[in-house]
Amino acid sequence: MLMLVHGVLLSLAVWLSTAAPPPEPPMITHGPFVGATDSTSASVWARFSDPGEYWLEFAPAQDARPWTMIRCRAAADSDGCVVFRVPGLPPGAHFDYRIGSGAGDSRKILAGGQGYEFTAAPPDDSTAPVRLAFGSCANDVKYKSMPAFAAISAAKADVMIMLGDTPYIDSTELAVQRRRYREFFAVPELASLLRSTPLHAVWDDHDFGKNDTDGRLKGKEHSRQAFLEYHANPLAGDGKEGIYTSFRRGPVEVFLLDTRWFSGTEPSFADPAKTTLLGRTQWQWLTDGLKKSTATFKIIAAGMIWNGAVRPNKTDHWMNYPYERDALFRFIGDNRISGVVLVGGDIHRCRALRLPVEALAGYNLYEFIASPLANDVHTDSNVPTAALLHDAGEPHSFVLITADGAAKPPKLTAECRNGEGTVLFSVDVSGDELRARTAGGK
Repeated sequence: MLMLVHGVLLSLAVWLSTAAPPPEPPMITHGPFVGATDSTSASVWARFSDPGEYWLEFAPAQDARPWTMIRCRAAADSDGCVVFRVPGLPPGAHFDYRIGSGAGDSRKILAGGQGYEFTAAPPDDSTAPVRLAFGSCANDVKYKSMPAFAAISAAKADVMIMLGDTPYIDSTELAVQRRRYREFFAVPELASLLRSTPLHAVWDDHDFGKNDTDGRLKGKEHSRQAFLEYHANPLAGDGKEGIYTSFRRGPVEVFLLDTRWFSGTEPSFADPAKTTLLGRTQWQWLTDGLKKSTATFKIIAAGMIWNGAVRPNKTDHWMNYPYERDALFRFIGDNRISGVVLVGGDIHRCRALRLPVEALAGYNLYEFIASPLANDVHTDSNVPTAALLHDAGEPHSFVLITADGAAKPPKLTAECRNGEGTVLFSVDVSGDELRARTAGGK
């Protein structure tokens, strides 16, 4: 009998040692991050380990408050990514949030506490200063630490805008796209920043799928799917193609252009004998938006730079499509659209230029280039041009634009800062400089 009991116990021990461990409880693998916000709503993005229902609770940032719950379902076909859309917010109101699963005795908070917060944008007619951080080119494979994001947080930027190559993917395979976004959004400084700072983004060539490519790239639909899964932009192109988008923040409206999806896919709206960069649909969206905008400053941003001072043999820049650049500038002049400022990335240098285009646009246009957030500097991109005001080359850098609609006249300040927060150069632009004095060169 003793031997029998011993054998049973031994068998039980063997079974216990080989049995599968109990399943891990659901968890947030990435995020949560604050996405697009406007004056009445906010978005919070997160990725979960398991399919199922999860909730977000938010409450006014004060001690005694009720929590409001929004539920969302994570699914395998979206790689576990979820966007919680929070509607009906008062403009400028500040909220704490937390994310969890289950109810009653099984209720569990998965993320929350200090630093988990979002703020609705001010009303559109607000003239109070806003701070927008622009950056591009973040190589998390080479740079595991990215101090530029910590510097952006320390600068108390109201919004983070990524202009592409964030991250470097160089593939249109869906599995590769998803994996690279997961790796990028795990960077500690970035995760900390986005916990409370809204992210708006567009892609450039490396996250679109291949260096220097255009819209004829095979598999680009996979890149779009992954981009939409891993971002919480307010809209994406026309709903079916492209990822162009825009948002308003008090005295500023930002138009983020997609200079990859449509390029090379159809004749240009500006010259049918040549190929397009923006595509007719995006062009119509942009011009309609500029005409309707009541913002003091209108920032038009893209991954590509707007001038032709580029390193040898570089082809992906706006001056390779001068007919569409000229069409845009002429549209600004003909319609007397004030307050336009240009922003680009891509070239691994921060630069400030004043483009001599008054004959077309009605006034000369400032261009600010924000690159790289975390990558090597391209010394051969320090190309001289008469339009150049400043140039800086550091491996961790960004451009912080402060728009003050209450100043008289309104003022925009663009600063290039490094990963330590040091200002490398600064440019002040008066709103009076950005007013049409001629119309389309006529």
